[in-house]
Amino acid sequence: TVIFRAIDRRIPPIKIRTAQASALVGNRIVVSIDSWPVNSGVPLGHFVKTLGSSGDRETETEVLLLEHNVPYQEFSKRILEDLPVEGDQWIVLDKHLRDENRRDFRDLNVCSIDPPGCTDIDDALHVRSLPNGNYEVGVHIADVTYFVKYGMPMDTEAAARGTSVYLVDKRIDMLPSLLGTNLCSLRSNVDRLAFSCIWEMNENAEIVDVKFTKSVIRSKFSFTYEEAQNRIDDERMQDDVTKGIRVLNKFAKILRQKRMDAGALTLSSPEVRFRLENDSQDPVDVEMKGLKDTNALVEEFMLLANISVAKKIYQKFPSSAMLRRHAPPPTNNFDQLRKVLAEKGFILETDTSKALADSLDKAVLPEDPYFNNLVRIMTTRCMMQAQYFCSGTEAESDFLHYGLASPIYTHFTSPIRRYADIVVHRLLYACVESDLAYGHELSDMTKMKELCDNLNFRNRMAQQASRSSVELFTGIYFRNKTEVEEGRILRVLKNGIIVLVPKYGVESIVYTTSGKTAASPFVYDDEDKSLVAGDIKLKTFDSVKVQISVEGDEHGMRQTMKMQLVEPFVEGVSVVPALKKRSVEEQEEVDDKKSKKTKK
Repeated sequence: TVIFRAIDRRIPPIKIRTAQASALVGNRIVVSIDSWPVNSGVPLGHFVKTLGSSGDRETETEVLLLEHNVPYQEFSKRILEDLPVEGDQWIVLDKHLRDENRRDFRDLNVCSIDPPGCTDIDDALHVRSLPNGNYEVGVHIADVTYFVKYGMPMDTEAAARGTSVYLVDKRIDMLPSLLGTNLCSLRSNVDRLAFSCIWEMNENAEIVDVKFTKSVIRSKFSFTYEEAQNRIDDERMQDDVTKGIRVLNKFAKILRQKRMDAGALTLSSPEVRFRLENDSQDPVDVEMKGLKDTNALVEEFMLLANISVAKKIYQKFPSSAMLRRHAPPPTNNFDQLRKVLAEKGFILETDTSKALADSLDKAVLPEDPYFNNLVRIMTTRCMMQAQYFCSGTEAESDFLHYGLASPIYTHFTSPIRRYADIVVHRLLYACVESDLAYGHELSDMTKMKELCDNLNFRNRMAQQASRSSVELFTGIYFRNKTEVEEGRILRVLKNGIIVLVPKYGVESIVYTTSGKTAASPFVYDDEDKSLVAGDIKLKTFDSVKVQISVEGDEHGMRQTMKMQLVEPFVEGVSVVPALKKRSVEEQEEVDDKKSKKTKK
């Protein structure tokens, strides 16, 4: 008989009987609870399977997928039978244009702009001038619903998965890779089926008209953000594609400014990128993600497409459209942040998103360039979660997307990786094809609400799995190494401080006691929300130096990040950095040898 401890601390120890107890020690295993007898202090269960060695990267990744209820099994044979029989030899044919009422956009300078290494390209863009002096701007989205029909096993599986899940070293796809990274991916120089949103805009990026149509496109270029940015910046490049990107960039800046003027929020979160070793896939470097103008270019047109589509589907399906809302946060969510900002001389207005956006713009300290970013990170944590909802279940006044300052919003632009977008594509197709026959799946309010609830759950689990993956790889990166870095205090607690290290985008609690039972030299000032030790005071936003390492917990369950205070130095709490300590010991050794020689 052995005792099993679950990673989820809410689950009590489980007693299991197994003949292979010694072989299981040090492994991650799955256990099933069978019963909890009245006369037993713990539940009884049985061993199901071994996942692998504790601490192993692959094993820990599988653990976090199980922990967050992410379906990650291979697609079944029955699901794969729904793919085109031609496999990767499938091509666009004349019948797709002739029989499906598609527009032929293959002669346009369509291009995609994505992160480096992106293989599931959902979206592409084009712009061209019109004879009347206006511009035609197009957003072309992969026509996934051509391949994924309602009710087929592949559709049922995609609906259950809800979303692709992005981990540090892998992606758990919502759709089989033949579609996601090949037949639906809008790669350059191949014909692809698309669903297009086409605007006529004047030179001030004001929408004159909008149309939606199924189409065939042939992307001319698949740019990375950096490549597209280089084209914008290089004045020697005057080809049509580059000129088009410049026009799109100009329009994107106007659209962004309009959103900001309406009260859209520019929030922030510390996102990290790992550079992985080719063979082992272990992290060898960690850096914060940087953004370029071209990131914003793509984002603006995707937002505009989502808003335009939301308006269209709500017109035809007022009680069953799948929309996305972001509720305004309760005012008391900001109480703590409002107080610490007031001490810095800033007033945080939160009555409207516009008032909040203006307050954030003003929260600038010239001598501290990172301060405003820090405030935006903390504001993000005061926000509510955005949710999918069925339009018939909420009052129209509650459709608002607070963060985007848009009265209506949905998801249309990423059908390869989000099931919500597949549903929205079906709704939109029913809007533009008047003689299209569709089933109850688009008009049944109850079924649509159930689907929204599942997608919200799957999205939440996917986000948590992604965060856990970052934590896992951060732990692997810091394994067997200790680093001292500058950090910023996000929050002051009675027994420590929450510190964010901007260089790595990691955060952890720094305890202000040297042990669990030791008395702390710090006294917590509840009024001032600070920790005081003599003439040293720790407050939110302060800079500190911390030593970062990883350690296993007492049960060897999972390695966790450990941060310890280095500066300011407080006896009994602060540590002498491991590197400094070594050099001090080495110096003492040298001094000791010298003194011995002198004595001789």
